[in-house]
Order: sequence, then structure tokens, then C-alpha cells
Amino acid sequence: MSFDPFSLVYNDKGLIPAIAQSEEGEVLMMAWMNAEAVERTLSSGRVTYWSRSRKSFWVKGETSGHTQELVDFRVDCDRDCVLMIVRQAGPACHTNRRSCFYTSVISGDEVELMTPQTSA
Repeated sequence: MSFDPFSLVYNDKGLIPAIAQSEEGEVLMMAWMNAEAVERTLSSGRVTYWSRSRKSFWVKGETSGHTQELVDFRVDCDRDCVLMIVRQAGPACHTNRRSCFYTSVISGDEVELMTPQTSA
């Protein structure tokens, strides 16, 4: 059965949440995709998101070199969120951390779980 990106459930702005997860199971980041970003990702194997602030496509790692190579593309049961298993090169977060989810709330306090990566 052929996959149709328009079969997904997009919000009123034509976007769907897209979660990137490493092959090891670590949640790396969440961003937005529209139907064309989904198509570009599936056809190229390079994860492509939609930037709401710039109103344009961005291929992860295009400027930073911290690329995401698509390993698996999954659709949730309601078809309103996608999960991409990716091969991440370098940090996924724009703060230079491996994951965007680097802050934990423990007993009401914020705890930083990881620091920015440094260049070797």
C-alpha cells in the first residue's frame, strides 16, 4: 500500500508535530512538518522540517552539519503526529546539546541534564 502524506491529520496551519528519536531510543527533538516536508524527507532520506518563524523549509544540518538521516518514518494511531527514527550526526539541539529535552523538573526544581557539546 502506497503512503500518501495528505492522509495525515494536519492542524489548521497545515502542520503536524514531528518527533526525532535516535536509533538507541533517545528523544532528540520535536519540530513541525507540512505535507511537502514529509514528502521531501521520504524522497531524500534527509529530514526536512517547516520553520514557522522563517516560513520556509529547513533540512536538518544544512548549515550546522548536524544532520539527521532518516532510518524509519512512523505514523501514530490517530495520524496526527509522526515519529522519525534518525541517525543523528552531532547535537540535535540548536543549543549544541545532544537532545532538546535537556531540562528535567525534579521536586519542583529545574535540573539541567546535559551541557552543550564542545568541538573536538
